[in-house]
Amino acid sequence: MHVPDGFINAPVSAVAGVVAAGAVAVSLRGARRELGGERTAPLAGLVAAFIFAVQMLNFPVAAGTSGHLLGGALAAILVGPFTGVLCIAVVLLMQGILFADGGLTALGVNITVMGVVTTLVAYALFRGLTGVLPRTRRSTTAAAFVAALVSVPAAAAAFTLIYAVGGTTDVPLGKVLTAMVGVHVLIGIGEAAITALTVGAVLAVRPDLVHGARGLAAPLKLRVHGELVDVPAPAAAPAAPRSTRKVWATGLAAALLLAGFVSFYASASPDGLEKVAADKGIDEKTQEHGAADSPLADYGVKDVDDARLSGGLAGVIGVGATVVVGSGVFWAVRRRSTPQAPVTRTTESV
Repeated sequence: MHVPDGFINAPVSAVAGVVAAGAVAVSLRGARRELGGERTAPLAGLVAAFIFAVQMLNFPVAAGTSGHLLGGALAAILVGPFTGVLCIAVVLLMQGILFADGGLTALGVNITVMGVVTTLVAYALFRGLTGVLPRTRRSTTAAAFVAALVSVPAAAAAFTLIYAVGGTTDVPLGKVLTAMVGVHVLIGIGEAAITALTVGAVLAVRPDLVHGARGLAAPLKLRVHGELVDVPAPAAAPAAPRSTRKVWATGLAAALLLAGFVSFYASASPDGLEKVAADKGIDEKTQEHGAADSPLADYGVKDVDDARLSGGLAGVIGVGATVVVGSGVFWAVRRRSTPQAPVTRTTESV
């Protein structure tokens, strides 16, 4: 759902940019709490890189139409809603600057639609569902599925609203809304499946690393005189934090494999927004991307003729750049959240 330059007029794009900048600023403050532990910052960078990789895997959803992961729900559930917004912002920035994917003047629109809307809608619904469902891994995974499913048509509706205010073509709003929401409900099913599988896999091996699953463990109960009572937890010394190196290495390897090899087999059909834009005439005033001359434009390496090698190298470079930039951003945010030890000065008398 990457909005290119020319779909939305300059004034509305500017307003969306201000909204996106405000959301990023708020998320930077909120992420300081979510990135409190030393292990969280590199994991957040990994989540951004993984989302970048999976977004390269367009899957068919209808005749001549494909879809790809938006990632807001997955990021919010794994690392928290504020950090999730930052993850998607980093991914969109890398895609726009390096790969000419998503307009540079439309970056604010894309962060608002794909980052802010999906993350907030998904996490709010996820928390609501986990509050009423049994506290189990299965129900947490099911809540992730539903939250991801709803977040995609919500993003489509948000784009339609922005288009209604600042669209550069005269297309009936009702037709745009129906087409956008309709196709993105189908895409949402794929988003939900990917999100649920990923969250479920992490829950199976390291549930302590899933932000949305914190505090979901049900207390042990015993039946006393026919009634269930909570069993007090035994007092114990706090356990040392478990290493995340294995999880980080496994996740990075999976992202590199997906972007460097599996992406070659992704659907070549236009995604939901591209298909609706072409069918309804929204793309009549599309402008050339400002980074169209990038050596990585269109997810290929310039002057590498072999399509498989070119796409694979571009994917690997994208994953590497995203994990480095993302980890750097999140490390800086976490560093600011860490209280500094007071400096004690002494004076000597001579």
